Amino acid sequence: MIISRKSFLSLAGAALAFGVTAGAAAAQEVTLRLHQFLPPQANVPKLVLDVWADKVEEDSAGRIKVERYPSMQLGGKPPELMDQAIDGVADIVWTVVGYTPGRFPSTEVFELPFMMTNARAASRAYWEMFETHMKDTEFKDVHILGTWVHGPGLIHVNKEVRTPSDMEGLKIRGGSRLANALLEKVGATPVGMPVPAVPEGLSKGVLDGTTIPWEVTAALKIPELVDNHTEFTGNALYSLTFVLAMNKDRYDGLPDDLKQVIDDNSGVEFSVFAGGTQADSDGPAREAAAARGNNIVTLTEEETAVWKTAAQPIYDEWVAEMNEKGIDGQALIDEARMLIDKYTE
Repeated sequence: MIISRKSFLSLAGAALAFGVTAGAAAAQEVTLRLHQFLPPQANVPKLVLDVWADKVEEDSAGRIKVERYPSMQLGGKPPELMDQAIDGVADIVWTVVGYTPGRFPSTEVFELPFMMTNARAASRAYWEMFETHMKDTEFKDVHILGTWVHGPGLIHVNKEVRTPSDMEGLKIRGGSRLANALLEKVGATPVGMPVPAVPEGLSKGVLDGTTIPWEVTAALKIPELVDNHTEFTGNALYSLTFVLAMNKDRYDGLPDDLKQVIDDNSGVEFSVFAGGTQADSDGPAREAAAARGNNIVTLTEEETAVWKTAAQPIYDEWVAEMNEKGIDGQALIDEARMLIDKYTE
C-alpha cells in the first residue's frame, strides 16, 4: 500500500492532535465542582473563591480543574449546601454555617453579639477552635478547607436607628439564629432569609431593613433600597461564620501530591486571608453609600454600651443551651475571647 505525502501529513497531523488531546486529558486528572450562593461578581466569589481556585489549579500544574458554580447553579437552596458537600452533589461548597441553625453549635460562639474585634483575628481564632473542638465532632462528615468570619455586621434600615428602642416593630433580616435573637431583644421582628433574597424583600416591603456587613451591600444594591446605616464602636454588633467544605471521600480519593496542593491552600492562613479580604471590601462599599448621601450613624462607646446591655441575656441563654447539649458554653466563650484578644492588632 502506497501512502501519498499528503495522506501521510494528514495522518501525522491527526496523530499529533490526538496526542495533544490525550496529553491534556491525562494532565487534567481531577475536576472539582465548587458550589455557592452568591453571583460571580460579588466580593467573596471574585476576591476569595476564585483566587483560591486559580491558585489550586496553578499549583497542581493544571492537574486539578475547579469548576465554579455561583448562584446555586447546581440546584437546591443555600441551606442545603452543607448536605450537598456531604452527599457529593458538589465537591466543594462555600456556605454560611448559620443557614442550618443548631447543627454546628460550637461555631456560634463567634456569632455572639459584640464578640468580634476584627475579621482577621476572629478567623484565626475560629480555625484554632475548629481544630480543637469541631473537626472531629460537628464537622466530622466533611473535610474543612477554611473557616472565617466577615467584617463587622451592622444595621441597614429605612429609618434612623440609634437606640434599641428605635428598632421596635421593624421587620429585619437576621443572618443567623443569634442575630435573630438579638433582633428580638431590641423589639424588632426577625425575618430569616438567605442574603440573595434581601433586595426583593426590601423592595416589596417584606423587610424594613437587614443586618449585613458593608462589603456585600454593593452587590445587593442595599444603599439604593434603604438610606440609613447604623455602625457600632468597638466590638462588632455581630458576625457570621463561614466554611469552605469539601466532600470527604473526594478529598481522601486524591493522589497524595494533589492532596498536598489542597492542603497547602487550606487552613489557618487561607482562613485569615478570606476573612480579611471580606473585611477589606467594607471600606469601598461604605464610601459608595456615603457618596449617595445616605445617612451613616456611628454610635459612640456610650451609645454602643446600651446595645451591649440589651444583648447580654443572649450570652446567658446560649451558655444554658450549650450545656444542655453537653458542651461547656462558657469555656468556649472564654477561649474565643482569649484567642481573639491575642490576635487583635
